[in-house]
This record gives sequence, C-alpha cells and structure tokens, in this order.
Amino acid sequence: MAKSGTAEPAALPEDIRALGFEAAMAELEDIVRRLESGEVDLEQSIEMYTRGALLKQHCEAKLKAASERVERIVTDAGGEATGTQPADID
Repeated sequence: MAKSGTAEPAALPEDIRALGFEAAMAELEDIVRRLESGEVDLEQSIEMYTRGALLKQHCEAKLKAASERVERIVTDAGGEATGTQPADID
C-alpha cells in the first residue's frame, strides 16, 4: 500500500515515468514559473498544477531510489575501512 500523498510509480503517466530526474525538475520548474507569473487561465492552471504534482512525486521517488543506493564507508577505531553500510542521509 502506498503512503498517503505519494503515488505508486505505476500511477504516473508513461511520459513522466520516462523522464530522468533533471528533465522532470526542469519541467517542474517551468510549471512553477508559469503558474507564479499568472500567464495561464484557471483551467490550464489546474492541469499544470496536477502535472506538477505528478512530476514532484516522480522526482521524490528518483531521489529516494538514489539515496538508498548511497553507501558510506565504515571505519574502525584506528581509522581503517571495515566495510560499507547504507548511508543515513535523512
């Protein structure tokens, strides 16, 4: 079951799922800029806001996946590397 406020990846449109993090962020930034400028009518604003919310979810999922792959080096008391473990970057 998905957490409240987040969409499961399958719930995202294919065109958004296909975007890399940087492309999704660029589109999201463009949506925010256009919404803040007031250059779009109400109906278009609602559509853009909805797409922006989906882009945000996609970006958050990409960041979470990346953070889960990051590891930190564990050292012993003498400073020697003893292995790795998942990084705690919250």
